[in-house]
Amino acid sequence: MDDKRRQILDQALALVDERGLAAMSMRAVAERVGLTSMALYPYVGGKDALLDGLVDLLHLELGAAFGDDLASIGWRQRLCALGRAVRSLARAHPSAFPLLLNRSAAGPSAAWLSGALQGVLSDAGVPGPDVPRIARMICAFLLGYTTGEVTGGLPGSTPETLEGAAEFDADLEDLVRLVENSAAPASRSTAQESAITRGGE
Repeated sequence: MDDKRRQILDQALALVDERGLAAMSMRAVAERVGLTSMALYPYVGGKDALLDGLVDLLHLELGAAFGDDLASIGWRQRLCALGRAVRSLARAHPSAFPLLLNRSAAGPSAAWLSGALQGVLSDAGVPGPDVPRIARMICAFLLGYTTGEVTGGLPGSTPETLEGAAEFDADLEDLVRLVENSAAPASRSTAQESAITRGGE
């Protein structure tokens, strides 16, 4: 990402964090970076493109928080870590985070979450044709749950529930079981045989 574009998007995100999404305008962002509103257009386009840029930036931040050194981490641990990273991002940027649910993925990094989930599912042994569908289901849960948390729109939630991680972690374990049940029969058989072998050791 171009340095100037990144600076503008960083300031736009900071503005949204401080004052809410409704306060973000081309003029307000321009003032923060010392430019005129018109001078922003070559870097971020109009306001709609600026919002798309924020989606891209949030995905970049999510990818950076999740990390790249995953070779030694099993798919179950990766799925749970990914879920917790999404929740942390929502809490860090509660006003901007709903954009991930409300706007189409448009920027070069905006498909990061979907790609990460598809990698987890492939490693879990989910049949190829089923991977995109199950990735969408998990993505919808993660974004919907965490958006509901930060906006106060999560049905049946209490302040105590939202502050703690126990219920969310239990839901992540349910996602793990969903993926296990969706895995190819051969993968499930191998996992069961491994468990039996370990039990006999």
